[in-house]
Amino acid sequence: MRDLIYSNNVYALRTELGISQDKMAADLEISRRTISKIENGEQNPSLEMVYRISAYFKRLVPEVFPLNNRAKLRAHDEF
Repeated sequence: MRDLIYSNNVYALRTELGISQDKMAADLEISRRTISKIENGEQNPSLEMVYRISAYFKRLVPEVFPLNNRAKLRAHDEF
C-alpha cells in the first residue's frame, strides 16, 4: 500500500451495507477493478470520485477518507 496521508473506509462501509464491488461500480459508473484498487490503497481517487463515493454512502468525506495519524499537516497559521 502506498504511503498516503489518508486512509479509506470504503471496504468497511461497502461490506457493512452488503454492497458488492460489482454493484457499487455499476452505481458509480466505474469499473469493479477501480473499486478494488481504491479499497486496497493502490489507486488515489480523484477529488470528484472522493465526493461521489462519500455521497454514495451518505457520509462526510472525512468519514470515508480519514487522515492518517502519521500525516504531518501544518495549519495555515504555521506557515
